[in-house]
Amino acid sequence: MPFSIVRNDITKMKCDAIVNAANRTLLGGGGVDGAIHRVAGKKLLKECRTLGGCETGEAKITGAYDLASKYVIHTVGPIWSGGNRNEENLLRSCYRNSLRLAKEYKCESVAFPLISSGAYGYPKADALRIAQEEIQKFLSFNEMTVYLVVYDKSSFQLSKGLAEKIEEYINEQYVELHPYLRNNHNGESMVLPQVRYDECGIHSALDEAQEVPENGSCKYAEIPPVHGHKLHLSRKPAAKGKPESSLKSLTDILGNLDESFSEMLLRKIDESGMTDAECYKKANIDRKLFSKIRSDRLYKPSKQTAIAFAIALNLSLEETKDMLMKAGFALSHSSKFDIIIEFFIKSGNYNIYEINEALFAFDQVLLV
Repeated sequence: MPFSIVRNDITKMKCDAIVNAANRTLLGGGGVDGAIHRVAGKKLLKECRTLGGCETGEAKITGAYDLASKYVIHTVGPIWSGGNRNEENLLRSCYRNSLRLAKEYKCESVAFPLISSGAYGYPKADALRIAQEEIQKFLSFNEMTVYLVVYDKSSFQLSKGLAEKIEEYINEQYVELHPYLRNNHNGESMVLPQVRYDECGIHSALDEAQEVPENGSCKYAEIPPVHGHKLHLSRKPAAKGKPESSLKSLTDILGNLDESFSEMLLRKIDESGMTDAECYKKANIDRKLFSKIRSDRLYKPSKQTAIAFAIALNLSLEETKDMLMKAGFALSHSSKFDIIIEFFIKSGNYNIYEINEALFAFDQVLLV
């Protein structure tokens, strides 16, 4: 994908350029700056001595020496002073100037740390928002793979309000999925017996003390009543088969296939008024993958790819489910990933960068 958040040590990133959150001397320091200089070796320091330092918000480029990348782009982030000293504009300039240099040197991939969010004290949630916005603007008009590298969870933070809303929504959907988790009239949590089918088609209520035999016998379990209500056992209705003559032949079925995922996607793009490029960029999908989908009517995407296109097209929840079904997938309340996707769609937030940030924060796979 063109932009992704990864948990890694930036000195180990194998890409054309890594960005160093440097100080104004460019002669090394602590944190990311010190780590990059240690791994790159003394030749990096020697070249940096020739650059004459760097002003806050600007960027300069050097070789990478013993690092896995080709180049190091050094940029100086602002020190947080409460937000009244042009910190935001300076931080945005760090990303803009670094990406400009990466493009000038024909880099196909570049990895950023979360600039200024460490010792310089920039609030992490704001630093993340600014990084996302500037990278998104750049990728809207340029082809490049950009990584935001996070060393550990302590250096990554969603806004408190968004994190709380997502957590609340996940909890609500979990209770909906598990109806035996309810509050009694005193507001206390209670667990109702679960229901399942045994091998003979008998469904029964279960609690921890009472199990239906799993040996294939059709014995009814003796279940105690719950809060004065009797629990009834019944047999699962047997499926009724159709006469062989009424069944369609396999040839007939295969000859009347429904609209494929690729066909639905291209139709939705036309209906939206977007160009192909606008759509795949908004979906955070690279051009090569989109070309494969466009050229193959029966292309089978990953679930993340299908959802990414649904997000790019601002599809409703029902339309998203329909698009997923075309690809052979569904949304389920038993999956935290699916619930987070549903939360954003219901909230009307179709910013795939923000969705991926939330997925990352909740330890879920990212879109695409």
